[in-house]
Amino acid sequence: DDLQRATGIPVVVLSYGATEAFDEDILTSLTLMGRILGREERAGAVTAYIRELKNDLDRRTADVPDADRKTVYLGCQSNYGTHGMGSSTGNYSLFNAVHARNVLDIAGYTGYQKALDLETILSLDPEVIILDAGGLSILKEEYAANRTVFDSLTAFRTGEVYLQMPYNAYYTNLEIAFADAYFIGKVLYPEAFADIDMAEKFGEISEFLLGSDCYSAVAEAMYGGYQRLDVGMLS
Repeated sequence: DDLQRATGIPVVVLSYGATEAFDEDILTSLTLMGRILGREERAGAVTAYIRELKNDLDRRTADVPDADRKTVYLGCQSNYGTHGMGSSTGNYSLFNAVHARNVLDIAGYTGYQKALDLETILSLDPEVIILDAGGLSILKEEYAANRTVFDSLTAFRTGEVYLQMPYNAYYTNLEIAFADAYFIGKVLYPEAFADIDMAEKFGEISEFLLGSDCYSAVAEAMYGGYQRLDVGMLS
């Protein structure tokens, strides 16, 4: 309001909402942009596509028996820069999209956690760990200094550690976040996502939202793309 009064130019505020990715505020923002720019049809197509992605993820995972839901932890989450293993989020939107059992939710953590200590993560001991590839260089340093602790984690011992593509530094690349949700689903529920090839799905999403298949470029920049982490990468 102050800026609008000072300049005499209409000012519009947009929001990712509190949880980003599939937050309803994103759809509101896109709809508003469509109205302002005279691109209502395109805005409608984009919001419908995002709802379709969300509904597809829900259909694939909502009825998975509890016995088949492994506990999972997000590590190295990028947030105003890159961070190490202790950077994570309770009530994480991408885990919620696939009905994942987030160990932070189970332990009562809510919202972003910038620096959980390794002993806390070890006490939570998730069966699966998803790492934001943006923080891998920091994780290498942490692993070198605390190898015994990392190797005591169930997910590290069983090889259930995976790299997802970073989508958030200061603001969010939605196309990557949506693709990451599919990767998380494929990791946690392989049978429910057996028809999904991640390179193809990433390409489909980025082609629709951005007009270009960006997977090769993103994968090349980030250690080869979606993958199970070879612990040798940390040495």
